[in-house]
Amino acid sequence: MEARSEAQERLPREEIERIAQRVAENLNDYIPSSFVRLLRKLGKALERAMEARHRRLLVISGDDPVVMGALAGRALLYFERVYRRVKGKEALPVLYMFHDEFDDARIRKEVVKRVVRSRSALIELTIARYEESDRFLGTTFRGLVLDLYNDLKPNDVGRLVEIVEGGGLIILLVPPWSKWDRWMTIFKENLVIPGYKEPRHIFISWFKRKLLEHKGIFIYDAVEGETIKAEDYVARKYVKREIKLPDKTRFPKELYKLALTQDQVNVIKELEGLLDKPKRGRRKVYVITADRGRGKSCAVGIAVAGLIDALRREKPRVRVLVTAPSPTSVQAFFDLLMKALDALEIDYETRKRGGNVIEVYGGRFSVEYWDPIDIPKLKADIVVVDEAAGIHVPQLHRIWRAHKRLVFATTIHGYEGAGRGFSVRFLSAVKKDPKTELHMIEMHEPIRYARDDPIERWLFDALLLDAEPAELDEEDIKAIEEGRLEYLKLDPEWLFSPEGEQTLRQLFGIYVLAHYRNEPDDLGILADAPHHIIRALRVPSGKIVCAAQIAIEGGLDEEATEELLRGGKTPGNIIPDRLLKHVRVRELGKMKGWRIVRIATHPEVQGKGIGSRMLEEVYKEASEKGYDWVGSGFGVNEQLLNFWLKNGFLPVHMSPDRNPVSGEYTVLVVKPISETMKRIVSLAHREFRRKLIESLHDTYSDLETEVALMILRADEPIFEDYRPALTPIQVDRLWIYAYGPMTYEAVCDIFHEIARAYWYMYPKTKGFNLSKKEEYAIVARVLQAKSWEAVAEEMKMRPHAVMVLMKDVARKFLKHFYGMDENSPVGVSVEQADSYARSVLALLTGQHDRHKD
Repeated sequence: MEARSEAQERLPREEIERIAQRVAENLNDYIPSSFVRLLRKLGKALERAMEARHRRLLVISGDDPVVMGALAGRALLYFERVYRRVKGKEALPVLYMFHDEFDDARIRKEVVKRVVRSRSALIELTIARYEESDRFLGTTFRGLVLDLYNDLKPNDVGRLVEIVEGGGLIILLVPPWSKWDRWMTIFKENLVIPGYKEPRHIFISWFKRKLLEHKGIFIYDAVEGETIKAEDYVARKYVKREIKLPDKTRFPKELYKLALTQDQVNVIKELEGLLDKPKRGRRKVYVITADRGRGKSCAVGIAVAGLIDALRREKPRVRVLVTAPSPTSVQAFFDLLMKALDALEIDYETRKRGGNVIEVYGGRFSVEYWDPIDIPKLKADIVVVDEAAGIHVPQLHRIWRAHKRLVFATTIHGYEGAGRGFSVRFLSAVKKDPKTELHMIEMHEPIRYARDDPIERWLFDALLLDAEPAELDEEDIKAIEEGRLEYLKLDPEWLFSPEGEQTLRQLFGIYVLAHYRNEPDDLGILADAPHHIIRALRVPSGKIVCAAQIAIEGGLDEEATEELLRGGKTPGNIIPDRLLKHVRVRELGKMKGWRIVRIATHPEVQGKGIGSRMLEEVYKEASEKGYDWVGSGFGVNEQLLNFWLKNGFLPVHMSPDRNPVSGEYTVLVVKPISETMKRIVSLAHREFRRKLIESLHDTYSDLETEVALMILRADEPIFEDYRPALTPIQVDRLWIYAYGPMTYEAVCDIFHEIARAYWYMYPKTKGFNLSKKEEYAIVARVLQAKSWEAVAEEMKMRPHAVMVLMKDVARKFLKHFYGMDENSPVGVSVEQADSYARSVLALLTGQHDRHKD
């Protein structure tokens, strides 16, 4: 394994500047003739690229930071020469990204900067650290230099390559070509966990192979002084498509002139329909789908300016809410919104957070960014959901149901999410809703470069941005119905090889469609995380129908266990970490298990028991290999929780906060294997349910009641012999509520003990049996303290009917525990009440004494 340069004692800035200045003054001394010959070939390729509005990619591989910086600087100067010859004296903005914690990276950066700034007339060089990459989303550059020597983080490549426009040049600075495969990067270092000394070295080999396979990519080995590859791509000259503006528009024509493609014009025109308020009880939904770089967010930003301009004449104030997985995702939207407002001469101000615009507001209007979890709670005239595929489907449903006029914009392929998954799991419900008027708009034409760009093809191929599952035929469906599925233990080395690539594409395509957010980093983790393994189910034809990614966790030593019990952290052990912190059982640390990171079934055959078959096979294999448990963690909803419960997994922990993007609480579930783990999981499951009962009024007050019920309806009681702790006075007060005029509000303290007793003893309630509706009511009204109206709406009953239901619960409780009915004697004596109080005090004192001993 080759080590990257360590971030140790830093070289003085002055020393680095002296080195860089020397190179800038004597640049030709650092440029071998073999590189000059390559640049001539690259220059001709760039001319063709500029004519076709495509891009080119140059890889410089080496080990000397001074030489690599000189070569990169020389390449940029040559790019400038070609650009000036073809395009004239236009400015040439170039972005340079690097890791500033490494001296070698600082040297490469400084050399490029000195060379360019001392010799270039057109290049406008922007230098930034990778930590700042989010701020460049939605921007456009004509050149890009990615220093990948110290790290190759797939997300960085996915984000940044796409900001380069047609006719542009991308330069990658990488370690020595022959050693790069096993180079230790920051990304790989972060995948190493206790028990694993080093990562796998697979992803970079895959990345290198893709660089070699695609055209329009030039590779130079500075160590050997030779060209590895110089294969160009020939395409037809680009002819700009004429943009036709509509004859009749409701938005001002100035807005349409901001559009860069006909697709954008079409989107702006379609969104004029939002000016018409939907009829009472109905909704208007516009869905815009596109590949990355098609300008969908920008088009929506322009249209929103038009909506504000028109609606301000009808309403005293216009409020537009915007949401996305993060504020960085909507910066392109806000940029074009502001340009459009400028075009309409509408004054505005902005609010920023962390360098990102989160609000644009002016006279009688505001456009505000909020996290997805907040959108259903707020009122608005228009709601815009950008990168909708990056938001969990249940949260999309909540947003859709809460508002009347909505725009959903989403990426079909790319690191932001998976448009088809969005379509399969969300749009199908919207289409079936008779009260929703749905408008679908597709965008195809790239904004920054022309179609068939070779660098886009390489990027999509290398990062599997366009991966999709195999198409299933009738024979495949029949095999599934007959249970003819083969369980595969897949070797990552083979998966990322030419022989295994089709299987990898099918497998990753299933992940893309089944999960709400996938990133290129996920591909890197799949390849290189040493504790991750891959399992799949396939039909006889060889097509993958289910995929699982599994992390090996646990087996911690005493020191690591002690650290976690005291609140510390250890990487890559999510289930042991949470359970040691919350269950506090020391033996948990050494228990070793499999955490199912992701499990996904082909979208065409979901609901046929394939996922359950996968869990069965995984559990069987883990048992045979001597593991103690199998578990998982997921954003909880009824459907997912039911899947895990029916397969024998028990919930043992839930996060105290909702995920701000998915809007869901994260639940951990475990299915024990070893006898010790069975005891631990039984204890953890009981403790978790008790915690939930006592927290539903506070931390989990907004948890979906059905989810709470699914967790509480367990197979074993928390306390089998629990006896309700009511005083004689409380019992008598409950009687007057059950059979007299007293209201629930006067006995809510007693009802909390009733609910506690029921769920502590469940399912062994010994005759105190409640109906499903009564169970729902005591959780929603009593434990979660929801209003009568809210509970009635959820139960699809009238509030009065719910109140009657609660009186029935009180009567059942009195009859079962105290033998009381409407004819029972009432009232208590002083002696009864005082005697009970003394006995309780003695019991509590005794418990205290025993604890002290």
